[in-house]
Amino acid sequence: MKILYLETSSRNCSVAVSDDEKLLCLCEEVSENYKQSESLHTFVEWALEGAGLSLKEIEAVSLGKGPGSYTGLRIGASSAKGFCYGLKVPLIAVNSMESMIEPFIGQNFDYIISLVDARRMEVYTAVYDGITGNEVSVTEAKILDEQSFIEFKDKKVIFVGDGARKAKEVLQLPDAVFNDTVYPSAQYLIRKTLQKAGNKEFEDIAYFEPFYLKDFHGVKKKRPSDEN
Repeated sequence: MKILYLETSSRNCSVAVSDDEKLLCLCEEVSENYKQSESLHTFVEWALEGAGLSLKEIEAVSLGKGPGSYTGLRIGASSAKGFCYGLKVPLIAVNSMESMIEPFIGQNFDYIISLVDARRMEVYTAVYDGITGNEVSVTEAKILDEQSFIEFKDKKVIFVGDGARKAKEVLQLPDAVFNDTVYPSAQYLIRKTLQKAGNKEFEDIAYFEPFYLKDFHGVKKKRPSDEN
């Protein structure tokens, strides 16, 4: 199955093409300025060219659905839907947090914890088993303090993602490993995408929305009278 992968939830604009589990081509760039709107379709062209495929040969589109940058997610979702409608192929969506753990599964860690930087001391986070990669706790928004993740103090833990930088400064976990250079990447969507494709876990293209986690800030919605 020839699949096009899009991951735009972070500063890493990332596109990949695979034939089943074989990665054929990867095009990605980490930019502080979030270049998804400028680079995404160029990267799609380059990835297809590098894979030696035409767009019409793509049999499914996989999207890193977030959480992450609202604008990045919106651009990725719109593009993925457009490709699916145009090609009449299914859409598969994978939690972007899962793509961050793929390089670390089976590397002698009890747990792998994804951390995506939000604002101030807030992060998006999820916890995964270090051996199997299975989800241990669901993706949530968390405000970091000295007691955060203290339940893992006696475990071998690695924190991955751009939120690991702020986590290292406040967490009381001297034995933990922190890797803040990791971003969601299209190449690491392959394993989970093929699982979902095998189980026919396809999205309803018309109603699909990215995983924004946008309400976690707890900002009280203004009533009309408050705006006067």
